[in-house]
Amino acid sequence: MKTKITVNGMSCMHCVNHVKECLSEFENVKSVEVDLDSKTAIVESEDKLDQDKVKTALDDYGYEAVAFEEI
Repeated sequence: MKTKITVNGMSCMHCVNHVKECLSEFENVKSVEVDLDSKTAIVESEDKLDQDKVKTALDDYGYEAVAFEEI
């Protein structure tokens, strides 16, 4: 299952790495691709992501998940 997450607050490659690190910590996540230009993260996971947990985790890192779309 793939989920596209729109993430506010990214402005540099350090931010990209931070977001990737944050999302990679979830147990069922297989891969994470983060794109600075589109401010999105594509997360491939075994199961559907818990949006509330993702929002909280990104918030703890200083970013905001504003939209989720299954792709």
